[in-house]
Formats: sequence, C-alpha cells, structure tokens
Amino acid sequence: MLSLFLLAAAPLAQAAAVPSPADPVAADWRAVPDDELLVMTLANGRQVVIRLAPAMAPAHVGNVRTLARTRWWDGASVYRVQENWVTQWGDATEKKPLPAGVTDRPAAEFEIAAFRPAVRMAKADGYSTASGITADGWPVATNGTQAWVTHCYGMVGVARDTLPSTGSGAELFTPIGQSARRLDRNYTVVGRIVEGMQYLSALPRSEAAMGMYATAGERVPIVSVRLASDLPAGERPHFQYRSADNPRFAAAVTRRENPEAPMVSLGGASVCDVLPAVRRAP
Repeated sequence: MLSLFLLAAAPLAQAAAVPSPADPVAADWRAVPDDELLVMTLANGRQVVIRLAPAMAPAHVGNVRTLARTRWWDGASVYRVQENWVTQWGDATEKKPLPAGVTDRPAAEFEIAAFRPAVRMAKADGYSTASGITADGWPVATNGTQAWVTHCYGMVGVARDTLPSTGSGAELFTPIGQSARRLDRNYTVVGRIVEGMQYLSALPRSEAAMGMYATAGERVPIVSVRLASDLPAGERPHFQYRSADNPRFAAAVTRRENPEAPMVSLGGASVCDVLPAVRRAP
C-alpha cells in the first residue's frame, strides 16, 4: 500500500513495469541546455541543480546568470526555512552589493505572454480558471485574461521587497509546502529544482519570525553557484526533461486525474501534481 502512495506522489515519469500508452518513448526526452542549468553546491558537497526558465522570465534569469558568472553567491547561505512555506537563500544581511550588469529592479515578470499549454488540466482550481503544462514542461495557469507560471513545490521564485520591487534574483526561494500557489502573479518564477530538493526541503525549520534563522550558525553555507555551461566539460551535469506535446504525456495526465481504485478519483488534479519528470541524461 505504501508503494502505491509513493507512486501517486512522484512526477509523471516512465513506469518501471508493463509499458502503457502513458509511458514516454525515447524521443519524448529532450536535453536541457547547459546554460539553463544552475548548480548550487552547499556545505559538505551537497548539490542542488536548478533548471532555469529564460523564456518565462528573461530579465530575471539574465540577472541570475550574471550573479552566477560573477560568483556572487559564493559564501552566501540558505538563511530561511519556514514550515509548509519556503526555503530561501542569498545574502542574509541584504547588504552585499550587486555586481555590475545586474538590474536592481527589473520590469515585472509575474506574468507570461500567453496561456499555451500542450496539455490542459480537466478542471479549474482555486487559483485559476484553467491550468496546464507547456510543451517544454512548465506549469502554467490563467484567469482568462492573464497567464503565469505557477508556484508548485520545488519551483524557484525571486524574493522581493514591497512593490514596486520585483527582486533582482539575488535572493531566491523554493516552496517546500503545498500552500504557495497564492504567490502566483505576485513573485517571478525563474526555474525549478530538478535534483537535490531534499537538501532544501529537509532542513531544520526556524521558529523565528518568517522562518529566518536566528543565528549565523544555523545558516547553511553556499560554497558555489555555477551555470553548467561555465563548468569544465567533464564536470557538467546533463539533464533531460519529459516533453508534454505528445499523446503519451496527455495519457499520463488523464491517468493521474482519474486514478484506478482503490485511489479515489475526483475527475481532476492540480497542475502541480503532474509536473513532467526531469532526469539525468543516460
């Protein structure tokens, strides 16, 4: 029974048993470009890999790339872990100057140009009138007028002060609970954690205000943050995402929306429940 629930909570990856119409074929796996992979190395050699979304937030992703290339995050830390909310990292003092080329207040990228999912969810949810997955694997939603990338577990958002600040990208966060959808259209999404999420989601929670660690000793040091494209060729990780523009992924979503007994079917599911798998390139 436990294995059934673990399977239900996993990304829509290839089944290990009997092939079905919902299983991906080799052509469904597509390479993530090296300059869209951000490798964050924490203390003790733990690594977190982030897939960037330049098409969704080009200005903020541009800042993130510059911050990585100037090694701005080296020596920074994970300084906030709030239960059922977010883990956040960057400069805990918020006093470190930004490098040249980083725009302090980019234009708002809380929304995207259009709602164009390759697969659309069967039902609306409490945060949007429609949602779905784009061909290249991003969760998106709409209210019929605006469209945006959703704040699902493991997505990477840009922390900011009060408006009109949109955040530079120096302070980033990832949802570690299931309540972050209310951040949609209020914070910029720049990517998704594709490996090493456990190193951010399993950290001790802080009881201090907003989950900020009360002392420097509680913070998790960041050793380095690099674009994979800037690493030596032999050290670069290579990843593939499962594309959504095919009948196999559509069938996988339908299966998730209408699970077989003994699972209870409500004829629908959240877009955050069907994020396409991302894997190391074989």
